[in-house]
Amino acid sequence: MKLAKRGVVTSTVKKIAKDEKVNAERVRNGVAKGKIVVMEKGEEVCGIGAGLRTKVNANVGTSTDFARVEEEVRKVKAAVEAGTDTVMDLSTGGNLEAVLKRIIRASRVPVGTVPVYSAFVNSFKKGELPREEDILKAVERHMQLGVNFVTVHAAMRRKGLDLTKSRIMRIVSRGGCMLAAWMMKNEKENPLYTNFDYLLELAEDRDVILSLGDALRPGCLSDSTDRAQMHELITQGELVKRAHERNVSVICEGPGHVPIEKIEANIMLQKKICSGAPFYVLGPLVTDIAVGYDHISSAIGGAIAAKAGADFLCVVTPSEHVALPRVEDVVDGVVAMRIAAHAADIAKRMDNEVDLEMSKARAELDWRKQFDCAIYDKKAREYRKKRGSRSRACSMCGDYCAIKIMKELEGVSAHSKDEQYRPGKH
Repeated sequence: MKLAKRGVVTSTVKKIAKDEKVNAERVRNGVAKGKIVVMEKGEEVCGIGAGLRTKVNANVGTSTDFARVEEEVRKVKAAVEAGTDTVMDLSTGGNLEAVLKRIIRASRVPVGTVPVYSAFVNSFKKGELPREEDILKAVERHMQLGVNFVTVHAAMRRKGLDLTKSRIMRIVSRGGCMLAAWMMKNEKENPLYTNFDYLLELAEDRDVILSLGDALRPGCLSDSTDRAQMHELITQGELVKRAHERNVSVICEGPGHVPIEKIEANIMLQKKICSGAPFYVLGPLVTDIAVGYDHISSAIGGAIAAKAGADFLCVVTPSEHVALPRVEDVVDGVVAMRIAAHAADIAKRMDNEVDLEMSKARAELDWRKQFDCAIYDKKAREYRKKRGSRSRACSMCGDYCAIKIMKELEGVSAHSKDEQYRPGKH
C-alpha cells in the first residue's frame, strides 16, 4: 500500500493486472485506496477487491475429534486442484504450530489463519484462559511463520457482546466465542481492539493483510442484520480507516446466515461504512435447513453477494453444521463457490468467454473441449466414462440427442430433401 500511494506500479501489480485483464494503474490505485489487497506466495499472486474477479477461500484444519495432519494436507492439495484462490488453517486439534507449518508447505496459494485459536487452545490445555500478551504473541507468531493474512476479531466490543443477549444464537464464531469468554471473565474490553495499533505495527512490518473478523455474524436468518451485527460493522469501519492510515491492507469479514432479500443491503452497508475495503463473506447461507447441502445454500447466497459487490467468498462444505469435512466435501464446496463467483463475474465483468467456448464445444459435441472448458472437469469425465453413449451424444438422450439430430437433419438437407430421416441413420 505504501508503494501504491507513492505511485509505484510494482511487478506484482503488473502481474495481477495482466491476469485480470485490467489496467495496471487501476490496480495500483485500488491498492493505494485500500479497495484492493495483494497476496503473494511464491509464484502465485492473488488480487482481491474492486474490479477484479471474485476470489474463493477454502477452510481446512484439524479438530479436537480429528487431529489428522495428513488428511488436512490432502484437503489443501485437493482444494488447490479444484481451483481455490487461498486456503485458511482453522486447526484446533493436535500440535497447532506443526499443523500450520505443514499446511504452509503444502499450499502453493496464499494461506490465512486465525491466531486466537492457538492462544486459547494452548491455554485451555492448561485449564486457563490466555493472558493478553499470549493473544498478541499468537498473532505475531503466525506472521513469523509466513502466513499471508490473519483473521483478528478486533471489531467485537463489550457493547456488541451485550447486544447478542436478544439473539436466538448468541455467537457462532469460534474466535468470537473465545474472546467473549475472555472479556466476560476479565471484565475488560476486547484485547485485539485495545491493542489494534500494535497489530497494525506487526502487519505493516511483515506486510501481512489483516482480515477483520465478524465475531458477531448471524448464525441464523432470524438474527441477521441485527443491532449486534451492525455495532461490529461500524467498529470495522473505524478500524479500516486506522489501518489505511498506517498503510496496512485489510479485508472485512461478513455474514453468515442472511435472507436473500437482505444480502444486497448488507453488501452496500459494508462497502459504505468500511471505505470500500474488500468484503469477505461466509456464504452467506440463504436458509437454515439445508443441512448436508449447505454448499448449495451458500453458493446461492455467494452469487447474490458477489453480484452486489462482495469480493471474496468463503467456501461452505456439505458437512457444515454437522461434521469436520472430508476431502471430497472440501472439493464439492470449492467447486460450488467457484460456480457462484463465476456466475457473479459474468454479470459484473462480462467474464463469459469460456462460457461461449463451452457453447461452441457443445454445439459440435466436442467432449474434449467441453472438459477443457469445465470449471472442474473431474466429475464430468467420470460421468462420461461410466455412463457414456454408444454415439457422440450423451446417454441422457442417446439417439434422440437434439444437437445430434439437428446436425443430421442439416446433413440430410444438404444432400437430398427427399431422403427420409431416421435417428442414427446418418
